[in-house]
Amino acid sequence: MARRPEPDPTTWWARYGHRLEGPPVTNPAQPPAPEVPRPELPRSEAPRGNPGAAAADLREDTMLRARPDRPRTGWRRALYDVTGGRVNPGPSDAEELRSGLLARVRAPLAGAHRVAVMSVKGGVGKTTVAACLGQALAEHRGDRAVVLDANPDAGTLADRLTGDSRITVRELLNDLDSVGTWTDVSRYTSLAGRLQVLASEQDPASGEAFSRDEYERVVDLLGRFFNIIITDSGTGMVHSTMQGTLARADSVVVVGAPTVDGAGRASKTLDWLVAHGHGDLVRDAVVVLSCDRRSAEVDAARIREHFVQRVRGVVEVPHDPHLATGGRVDPARLRPATADAFLELGALVADAFDVRRRD
Repeated sequence: MARRPEPDPTTWWARYGHRLEGPPVTNPAQPPAPEVPRPELPRSEAPRGNPGAAAADLREDTMLRARPDRPRTGWRRALYDVTGGRVNPGPSDAEELRSGLLARVRAPLAGAHRVAVMSVKGGVGKTTVAACLGQALAEHRGDRAVVLDANPDAGTLADRLTGDSRITVRELLNDLDSVGTWTDVSRYTSLAGRLQVLASEQDPASGEAFSRDEYERVVDLLGRFFNIIITDSGTGMVHSTMQGTLARADSVVVVGAPTVDGAGRASKTLDWLVAHGHGDLVRDAVVVLSCDRRSAEVDAARIREHFVQRVRGVVEVPHDPHLATGGRVDPARLRPATADAFLELGALVADAFDVRRRD
């Protein structure tokens, strides 16, 4: 039998020599390359670590592998629970939207932000909007929020939120010079969840004495203890308190309705603000369309488009049987669509928190 020829060592080393472990293997047919000495760098020039790599580069969101959030409602939650989390379909689009709104509502805020809720027409849900906006912001933030009833005609804000209007802004005004701590302030407010409520004077004759100067003194005091101050304004635009409200406001919420008179009055409110030098507030305003009253004969889309072109945001609050009673507002009894609308309103208001506050 013929013997198999011996393999060429040059070819064998070229093909398989690199697979051997240990020091680099050279082709025996070639002499090793001479070793070139590596120059040593001075200590001042030696390569070092990156001193700019701070501990912030090891944040939790950079160290943990991304995984879908846990669903909280519906069949997605049921599937997640049944499988012990092994099957995670992730949150629904509605949950993602709500999470985004919550993140906006919780925007950081330095100092105090003052929101005026207003309408020249009564009966469109202005007080309801002020109450629900205050609750949405207070319940989902960690700072302090207060809603002030500045209606000179015996406002009902405290009745809608706490049912306690025994102590009012009038008592606070009388004792203003002696109020110096959070405990002092809390004696004049009632509590609706995490929202503090300051009632208006219940005697209309006395309420007329709530002047611009007094309003500004109260709001300035509240600004020392609260991050968010919401004012439920009266329906008149020319009374003294309204002048003080606009002078101190950082943003405004104008309430209307998708009806001929409700939308027309809301638009005229914006016209009045522009005519009296508050164009900046109008450009940054949010319009709320309360849909308790609506008709198929009215082009609601046309009304919405009108306000979209004039202000920063528009929110439609759907009809809600709980709010329609006119009684105490309980957030737990709101329909989900209603709660989402007020959460959207809170997000739009909070979007302005990073804007420089007006003097």
